[in-house]
Amino acid sequence: MKIGVVIAFAAGVALTLWLVLHIGVGAVFDSAARVGWGGFAVICVAGLVMEAVSGLAFFLLVPGGASWPVFMAARQLRDSVGDILPFTQFAGMLAAVRAVTLRRGASPVAFAGLVVDVTSEFVAQIAFVALGLTLGLAQLRANPTMAPYAGALMWGTALLVPGAFIFIVLQRKGSSFAKRIADRVLPSAATHTEAFAQALTQLYDYPLRMIGATALHLVSWITSGVWLWLMIRLTGYHLSIADAIVIQSLLEAFRSAAVFVPSSIGVQEAGLTALAPVFGLPPQVGLAASLLRRARDVAIGVPVLILWQIAEGRHAMRAVE
Repeated sequence: MKIGVVIAFAAGVALTLWLVLHIGVGAVFDSAARVGWGGFAVICVAGLVMEAVSGLAFFLLVPGGASWPVFMAARQLRDSVGDILPFTQFAGMLAAVRAVTLRRGASPVAFAGLVVDVTSEFVAQIAFVALGLTLGLAQLRANPTMAPYAGALMWGTALLVPGAFIFIVLQRKGSSFAKRIADRVLPSAATHTEAFAQALTQLYDYPLRMIGATALHLVSWITSGVWLWLMIRLTGYHLSIADAIVIQSLLEAFRSAAVFVPSSIGVQEAGLTALAPVFGLPPQVGLAASLLRRARDVAIGVPVLILWQIAEGRHAMRAVE
């Protein structure tokens, strides 16, 4: 890993430990323990709903390939690599494409589908953050800590709209931009640049696919807010679903801004700790929710990573035979 990534990861771990010690180890873990093993199982299963919806969005963008469950597994693998291993989110994206290609997916088509999937997810995220700001603007402006940043958040979200539009236009311009994407972000696709560019162009020739994927990603983002609401309710505290969506939308904005930080370590913890009091919750509840989310990532992600390595091993054995 690059030294900058290592430093960012170490700083995130240090910040998380400081938050736990500052708020109080007992207070944080008591809040998390209220969930119980049954509640934690519900959290794990509920998190799979988001993965299923996001996997369906990816599936829509790669016609003629593997089945939808494969794309759901690929999406879970993408998130598991990004959330557990000390790599950036790009490593998870490459793992997702690899998982699809192992199950009869054409590599250039899968890479092109990933690029459009990431783009549609980004567009949906802009809409999700805008929804969250609309729902929670009054609370943000009323809070002394967050009030100075409310205007900046609104302007920042507004500026993302033309940025997303320009990115889509550049993708549609064809092979030269596709080659730059392949060389910089998806190096494994560079040897198939022409096929990759052709697949990318074909995907944008059918805009309904991207519209459908964007709508599904928006549903997934909103579901993540409901998931946060469920976690907080299981700790014994009350929060409206609308407020949970606001918190989750702002958290995802923070995570995206710090995309270079592996696993968003520290960013997620600090974000939830700071946002919880804005909506009437103790800071330890926000931090407990973050740690529950981390625990869920490990409980689901580790078996997924193991199964992926088993699949890679079988693929290697078949290649040797």
